[in-house]
Order: sequence, then structure tokens, then C-alpha cells
Amino acid sequence: MAPQKPLPHLRKTVRSSQLIVDGEPFLMLAGELHNSTFSNAQYASEIWPSMKARNINTLLGPVTWELIEPTEGEFNFTELDQIILDARKHGFRLVLLWFGMYKNALSSYAPQWVRCDPERFPRICIRDAAGELKVTEAIQPYGVEAQQADAKAFAQLMRHLKEFDGVDNTVIMVQVENEIGIMWDARDRSTTAEKLIRGEAPMRLLKHLQSSWDDLHPYFRAKFPDFQHLNTASEPLSWTEAFGDGEWRDDIFMADAFSRFVHTVAAAGRAEYDIPLYVNVALCSEDSSWVDFGEIPAGVPEGERPGQFPSGGPVGHSLDIYVHNAPDIQFYAPDIYLQRYESVAKCFAHKHMPLFIPEQRRDGYGVRRIWPALAEYLAIGCSPFGIDSLPLEECHLPLHYGLLSKARKFILDAQANRPDDLFGFYFDNAGESDDSKQSWVKVLGEFEITVERAFVFGKPVEAAGMIIRQVDGTYLLLGYGYQATFKSTSSTSCFSGILMAEEMDTDEQGNLLKIRTLNGDETSHHKLITMPSQKPDYDGFPIPFLVPARTMIASCRPYSLEQSG
Repeated sequence: MAPQKPLPHLRKTVRSSQLIVDGEPFLMLAGELHNSTFSNAQYASEIWPSMKARNINTLLGPVTWELIEPTEGEFNFTELDQIILDARKHGFRLVLLWFGMYKNALSSYAPQWVRCDPERFPRICIRDAAGELKVTEAIQPYGVEAQQADAKAFAQLMRHLKEFDGVDNTVIMVQVENEIGIMWDARDRSTTAEKLIRGEAPMRLLKHLQSSWDDLHPYFRAKFPDFQHLNTASEPLSWTEAFGDGEWRDDIFMADAFSRFVHTVAAAGRAEYDIPLYVNVALCSEDSSWVDFGEIPAGVPEGERPGQFPSGGPVGHSLDIYVHNAPDIQFYAPDIYLQRYESVAKCFAHKHMPLFIPEQRRDGYGVRRIWPALAEYLAIGCSPFGIDSLPLEECHLPLHYGLLSKARKFILDAQANRPDDLFGFYFDNAGESDDSKQSWVKVLGEFEITVERAFVFGKPVEAAGMIIRQVDGTYLLLGYGYQATFKSTSSTSCFSGILMAEEMDTDEQGNLLKIRTLNGDETSHHKLITMPSQKPDYDGFPIPFLVPARTMIASCRPYSLEQSG
């Protein structure tokens, strides 16, 4: 009898964590499906071949409370079981998204027996733009009945996953709720909420935040600079005394309530089946520089004030409240659509938590940013949303995920053991963004590397890639559309160049194979190394020395000369 494979789990690395599946580090080349795709296994059966063609190895899809417990206490996992079997048959791993009590700040996926019983499951109320009190489609998070009902259903789901999939490990992670919080107001205005916010703030939380001040998220400290001077030694403090009066106090009040709800649900599930649990995050633009979408369309919240983002969600300034209140959640995963990728990645690398992007733009603009997410921020994966409605011919994932899959062994090794030996970058098409960056510069080992767009005579186009310094002193280059120059960091160096360059590929085991030696035009005679565009623009120039991209993998050994005499 074969030994049982270890459960999916997170393993600490030098600077973050890696996802371990079947005992080995696993790089999620992921995509998230539309909300209703997994509601019917027959419908979902149509997507598997198309997803395979995109070089995806992990799919994110919902399992919804309303479908597995339509009648209280009666559970039905028939559709989910078939989906797991089909995913397994086609070679996919799954990340299941628990659409329980909360999905996009509403309770629209709660069963009808929950939504139709406001006495047992009272609703959140908000004040609309006219100041009128309005009952919403969201259940209050404070009620014991609501917490226990969701926790019971989630525990049943996790117990079933252990029984049905605990050997094969098709399901490798589970997301708890979805984009939790309150929209269009800073807090709940119900009678229950009014009573709670006029009461005492939880002293245990206040003391924890104060004692951990130096380690708290910079955005919390920036929003509440006087918090460190509170007297928490004797008398209880009100929410206003602790956090001031206004919308940011309201946001923290709701963060405490929602994080306690999440804790109840997550703890019940993890007690049944201990695989990684995370919470995704609809973002707050912590400052105006975060916004990365030009003019935001009317009706789309830009996310700068509570209620414009889901107030009470685990955004940067409230992240430590969730970490403290919900210890069974192992990380918090930002959904990136309208904010700058790098700003968000830095924010959620707090306390060396693993970075996972469960939702992001699915166009080339979004996909190119996966490279620095993996290299600079050590992401365990990224997942463009709505991938099943994007025609294959418009999808950028086959190229990018195909290349990342070939090089995953080298990426995972560097992420775990040598994070400073990774360098990820991209360039956008002209006019596609306001990012005017013309070069990326980073020191890897003994050389400062400058990455620029690959030279063309005509119009520069997009580029993306990664450079990995290998333990033998060579550099592995992945990607297209750029050129890399190496300069020695030695103060006595008088010359730097490329000693050797080779185009590479990988075999089925991920081992490097030499394809050809590169020199001449491909390295500007060893001045630099070019990872060419797929279709270099000659702009009518008659000499064809710009060779189109092929494997998009190369290896080089830079060298330098020291001054003598």
C-alpha cells in the first residue's frame, strides 16, 4: 500500500512561505472562473479542455452555501463531487471559494432559509446618500445564530472534502467568504450596531495592538498615530476613545466584528480538515497613488473611504485586527483590478505572509504583472478572473503560463532559498498605462543588471520576464521583449560584458537543455543579451538582424575585468 501523501500546506521559507502539494513546492498557474460556472457539473464540463489549452494548472471556483444546504441541516455535495472528479481527470488542482454568509459585502449566497428569517438572522442597515435608513441584503456579523449557521455549513464542507478528496488532494486551498465588508456606508446602522459601538472596545484587542505597535502595519500606524499613547492599563475604553470619531473608527469597528465572524467559521472548518485557508480582499486605495485605472467609471467605488471599499474588510490598515482575531486564516489575498500591482503586493507582504492574487485583470496588462509578483514579492500564484469567458485567441496565459511552467523548478528554488536572486519586470505597450518607466535596475550577486526594452527600429511593444541568478554564477533569463546589461559592482572594475550566452529550453522534468550558442546580433557582440520580441518591428529597415523570440529561455555568464597597474 502506497504511503498517504501529506496534505496541502504552507511551508516557511527564507522570507515568506510556499504552498506544498503532494510533498513538493507548487507554483499555482491559476485562473478564477465566473461565479456560476461551478453551480452545475455538466455546464462546467465544457470548460476543461479550454482551460488546459491556457496552461492553467489550478482553477478557482465557488462552492455556495445556498446549493449545498438548501434546507437547514440537509447537505448535498453531488455537483461539487462531480466537479472534483472532472478536475482530477483533467489534471487540475482546485481552490474552492466558500460563498457562505458573505459575497461582495452581501449575503446573496446564503440559503433562502437564512435570508427569509430576519428575526433569527437580522440585517445590516445603512444610510443611503439621502440619509435614509435602508435595510440591505447583508446579515449582521454579531449574531451567534449567524455565526453558528455558517460555521456548521463550512465545517460540513471541510469534513466532506476530507472524506472525498483527502487522498488525492485535488482541492489544495479554500477561501473563506468573499470580499467581506459593508458597501455604501462606513458601518452598520442597525439598533444592535448602535448599541455595540457606543459600548466598550475589546480591551484584549486594544492591548494587543498597543503592545505590538512597532510591528503593526504602517497604514494602521499612519491612520491612528495617537493610538500608541492610549492608557489601556486600567479603565475600559470606548470605540471613540480608542480610534477617534468618524468613518475610520467605524471601519475598525466593523473589521473587529467581521474578523470575529471569520474566526468562528474558519476554526470550525480547519478543525475538520487542515488545509490552507485564506480570505480575499476588495481593496482600499490606502492613498491616491494606488489608483491605476485613469478615470473610474460612475458607479464603481474607487476605494479611498470606508463604504467606497467594503468597510471592515481586511485591507492594509485593518489587517492586524484580522491576524489577531482570526488565527486560523493563514493569509489575506488582495484582488487587484484598479490599484497599482506593486503597491498592493508590498502592502500584503506584511509580516512575511505569502502573497496570492486570487483575482486580477485577465488582459495582457494584468498578466504581465505576474512576473514581478512571483519574483519580487514571492507570490505563490496569481489568478486572472473570468478566465472561462475569454476567447482562447485573446488570452495571454498560454504564452506566460507555458513559460512559467517550464521554469517553475528554478523559480520555486530561488523563492524558497535565494529570494535576492530573483528579478521580475514588465513594460506596457505605448499608451496602455501612465507607467513611463524606461528601465528596471537591480543588483543580483556581483552585477548590477539594467533591463530595458529590446531595441527595435519601429514601435516598442510590451515585454515581460524574469532573471534568476543561479548558484553556479550563471543567470537564467526568461521572457520576451527586453535586453539586459550587466555591470560589475566592484569599484575597481574597468569593463563588464557577457562571457557566454546560450538559448535554452527544458525537458519534461524541467531540466535545462542547450539549444544554441548566442553571439553577434543576439548579444550585441557580448555587450548585452537580448530576449527579443515575438515580432520585432523593423519599420522598413532592410537588414534582418532582429531575431524573433523562440523558446524565451536563455542562460548567460557575465564577467568583468579589474584595473591593473
